[in-house]
Parts: sequence; C-alpha cells; structure tokens
Amino acid sequence: MKKEERLWILWDAVDTYKEMGFIEKDPISIPHRFRLKQDIEIAAFFSSIIAWGQRITVINNANDLMERMDNQPYAFVQQYDESQKSIFDGFKHRTLNQEDVHYILQRLKWIYEQSETLEWAFFPERDKQLNAVETGLNRFSEIMYPNGLMHRSRKHIASPNRKSACKRLNMYLRWMVRKNDGIDFGLWRNIEASQLMMPLDIHVINTSKKLGIHSKLKGDWNSCVQLTQYFQKINPNDPIVFDFALFGLGVNGDL
Repeated sequence: MKKEERLWILWDAVDTYKEMGFIEKDPISIPHRFRLKQDIEIAAFFSSIIAWGQRITVINNANDLMERMDNQPYAFVQQYDESQKSIFDGFKHRTLNQEDVHYILQRLKWIYEQSETLEWAFFPERDKQLNAVETGLNRFSEIMYPNGLMHRSRKHIASPNRKSACKRLNMYLRWMVRKNDGIDFGLWRNIEASQLMMPLDIHVINTSKKLGIHSKLKGDWNSCVQLTQYFQKINPNDPIVFDFALFGLGVNGDL
C-alpha cells in the first residue's frame, strides 16, 4: 500500500470514529457521565484498567463499580476504609476481583491525600522530556506498589519497567491529556498531547500490519515506542489522534 493511500485511510477513519455514536459504545462513555474533575479521573481510571474483553461487558462492569461508589467516586475514595470492603463483594471483571478493587481504592485514597489530582501520581510537575510517559508510568507503578510490593492486583497496573505495552494506562493518559474535543477531557497539563504513547492492543497491532506501517509489532513497550514514533512523524503535535482510527478499523473489520 502506498503511503498516500495509507494516510487517506487513516485520516478518514479519524473522522469516522470521533463521532459520539462510537464513543457511546466505548468505555470512555463512563467518565463522560461526570463533571467534577476528580470524579472523571477516578471513573476513567477504573474504566480503563478493566478495558479488556467485550466493550459492552467493560461498560456494564464499570457502571457497576460506579454504582457501588454511589456514583460519587471522589467522595467515596476520600472516605473509603476497611469497613466498606464488603461493598464490592461479588464484583469480578475477568481476573480483577473485589480484592483488587479494595487495594486499588486504598492506594487512590492515599494519592488524593497527597494531592488534589491523580495526575500527581504520574506527573508531579511539568515534564517536557520525550520519555515523560515512560517515566510517569513507572512512577505510578512504584506509588501503587511501594517497595516492590507484589499484591495480586499488580498485574492490572502495567509499567514499561516490566516490558508491558501499557495499553490500558496509555489509553487513560490519552483521555486525561488530549484537549477536550468532545471525546477526551484535557484535564492534565504537566505533559502535552505530543508526548503521549499509542495504546497498543491486538486490534491496533493487526490494523498497523495490514496498512503496512510495521510488520513486526508485538504487545510490548518497544513496539509501543516504535508505533508511536511512526505517528509522531506524521502528526507530531498529536500522534495519538490515530488511536481510535486504528482500533475502530480493527474491531469493526473496516479494513
């Protein structure tokens, strides 16, 4: 496929999949229910870390979590303690269960005791370095699991240090950092959209291969870097604009 044809397909898909009809069927619809910054941060965080499997199941389970938090996630996190653990009895999404939710809520509560925004756990100050996201993801992992703690929930909080592509957390950062365009929220300002990394899953990988972008992509951090660098050359100020396009073309079989 010629480069010109590839770019036409990609930009056309960007326009197609930014429509709200697509968003309503995506986990990002959950944080769009809220207005308070911290509510959006928490709703988006949980929606992103369980974003694997069928989208309707992800959305239903994310809604379930929000309902168990009385649809006030920030207020819930602030006052959460051991006595409320039973609220999540029976919750399960794939391998994430009530024990994972309990631990994660405890750590989120600690983070919000340090700062009024979850951004602090990733990017405590303005970072203009090209590898800001890699640094931020590793920092977040260390904050969630201090001193190398090996809690069972750790498999749900990926990090580049562990060679993961960090698909779900990169998706979360996209939601938080890219400007508010009706899809993303633009709540965080310590890094720019130009520094974001591509959320890399099987659909993105397969679409990239079909388009002839890269033939040897795998689900690891190095592949995430390689694909992001490709799109940085095409659209340096906002390379992740192609995220939904690649995913949509793959999941809907439109290529």
